[in-house]
Amino acid sequence: MQKSNSIDIEFDKEHVWHPYTSTVTPLPCYPVTSAQGVYLTLEDGTKLIDGMSSWWSTIHGYNHPVLTEAAKAQLDKMSHVMFGGITHQPAVELCRKLVNITPAPLEKVFLADSGSVAVEVALKMALQYWHAKNEPRSKFLTVSHGYHGDTFAAMSVTDPANSMHRIYKGFLPEHIFAKSPECGFWDEWNENDINDFAEKLKQHHLDIAAVIIEPIVQGAGGMRLYHPMYLKRIRQLCDQYNILLIADEIAVGFGRTGKLFACEHADISPDIMCLGKALTGGYMTLSATITTKHVADTVCSGEAQCFMHGPTFMGNPLACAVANASLDILAENKWQQQVASIEQQLAQELPPIAELEKVKSVRWLGAIGVVELHQAVDMETIQAAFVEQGVWIRPFGKLVYIMPPFIITPSELSHLTYAIKVILS
Repeated sequence: MQKSNSIDIEFDKEHVWHPYTSTVTPLPCYPVTSAQGVYLTLEDGTKLIDGMSSWWSTIHGYNHPVLTEAAKAQLDKMSHVMFGGITHQPAVELCRKLVNITPAPLEKVFLADSGSVAVEVALKMALQYWHAKNEPRSKFLTVSHGYHGDTFAAMSVTDPANSMHRIYKGFLPEHIFAKSPECGFWDEWNENDINDFAEKLKQHHLDIAAVIIEPIVQGAGGMRLYHPMYLKRIRQLCDQYNILLIADEIAVGFGRTGKLFACEHADISPDIMCLGKALTGGYMTLSATITTKHVADTVCSGEAQCFMHGPTFMGNPLACAVANASLDILAENKWQQQVASIEQQLAQELPPIAELEKVKSVRWLGAIGVVELHQAVDMETIQAAFVEQGVWIRPFGKLVYIMPPFIITPSELSHLTYAIKVILS
């Protein structure tokens, strides 16, 4: 008989549909009962060092006292209120902070529920922008190996051939994809790298509503780290052809790459920026799409006289209160040394892994470490092996990667890299 305080794994296996998991041959799920700092505690008492930051979001670690207190204090006031015709201090304060820390001239903040929705919002903003100018445009330009989310518009600007979304081909709008950048972050810049993108923009610019790109790091599309000059050239080309630039900072914003926002590596500012994941320090879902006054005012001067989007839980007070506390922690600037230390350690501990027979290459930037293999992993086998090593690392395809919480200690980080080396050996 199932204990009342234990997790019913058999019910989970039969009835709970987990992300990217088959109901026919479900992968094993590991029951977590608590989390503290960088550790996940399983039901049997096993402690795992989390190398994934719960899909890149828990940058301050789990159960952080400041974030927990912010959530408790807000619960005593109100957990939710509609944002249509109503405002509240947590949202106003959050938007003020986001305007202050994001690159100028970004200043109009639209709060949403998730990263995918933030991308949907950005794409709709771009479409409404051109509609209001009486120049309707329906195409977006991006690069191969990109990833922008799992909702329909977000999927349409995600690589249609090299991603999990290729089975939706024919249902999704078809956009324009340039070759992905070849120059790595640490490589010498090759001006030819931008040629295909420049040609695509020249050829189609009258049909393109916006360019959308993940700055510096292509995340779930392959964990590729590209040269800042590529991003700088994109900004210059968008200016040349009067095209809006959308920066999808959902995975890399808030310090993950060593800069507060990855755009800063190229010293550029987009016309629209998408934020999510780490916005609340991983406590709950919240995202933001930020744009310029020019874009916002143009959108609102069109036929609709407003931006046509309004999620039920937009500006949720509880999420905003926690996000404010998370941004206060970032404002202390400890993250800069934390991320720099992680990068330095990855630079020492990943190259020896590159010598293993199964490994094609390794790469790192900020608090991101990537090991690319010659062949795809067997997820069930490698996941069990990592748990046996006392770490939580969730590979995909040919990639074994870590994006740990910023608070991880050197010994805990070494535990992660050692586990990768041992298992791939």
